[in-house]
Amino acid sequence: QVRLVESGGGLVQAGESLRLSCVASGSILSINIMGWYRQGPGKVRVLVATITSGGNTNYEDSVKGRFTISRDNAKNTVYLQMNSLKPEDTAVYYCNADVRSYSSTYRVVNYWGQGTQVTVSS
Repeated sequence: QVRLVESGGGLVQAGESLRLSCVASGSILSINIMGWYRQGPGKVRVLVATITSGGNTNYEDSVKGRFTISRDNAKNTVYLQMNSLKPEDTAVYYCNADVRSYSSTYRVVNYWGQGTQVTVSS
């Protein structure tokens, strides 16, 4: 029943910005860590950034200083502000969350969104 839906991807030029959003819906009791991952063409899916329910963040080195992850717990939403985008940031960006919900019988279950495409042209 829990669903993660990403939005905000698109095509931009190098140096421009995008903000991704991910909304978790369902009979959610709590969400601990939330994060963003990305998978470029021909590459494995890798971590971009995570944020705990308390707001503690972690970033992959290549995005530090450029990307900012944040969340609105009341809205069950996580954001990824991406500034100074580079062509190497081109990827499908996926939302991820550890969720306790009624549908999971109150157990922690990890969920993935369907992804949103970010393309950065040079």
